[in-house]
Amino acid sequence: MDEILFDVNLQQLPDEYLTGEWCVADRVLNRNSPDSALAQATRLLLTPGAVQVHAPFQHDTGQWSVQRDTLLNRPYLELQLLQEETKALITRLRRSADGLQSQLNLYFQSGMELQLAQPC
Repeated sequence: MDEILFDVNLQQLPDEYLTGEWCVADRVLNRNSPDSALAQATRLLLTPGAVQVHAPFQHDTGQWSVQRDTLLNRPYLELQLLQEETKALITRLRRSADGLQSQLNLYFQSGMELQLAQPC
């Protein structure tokens, strides 16, 4: 990414900013099963209400939504896949001024962290 990316205020994050095809740029595994589709994902496709997880030799689909905690209004990405259900705190979202480039950081309940990037 060669454009300057700006932090998005997560308390006012529109769901539309999360849609699209995301490539996994970096990952840190913790207690998560290293064999799960999410742990091996190379791409995530988020369309309104639907998610596809692409990994080598695996594919998983399901639904996603954004939930917010009541105290600080922090956004969580809730994934209901065929193989697993999980929730990830959205810790950072950065976008270019034109919205064509983005970087998304997720911290999952299991301790796994994913850094996603658009475009792929």
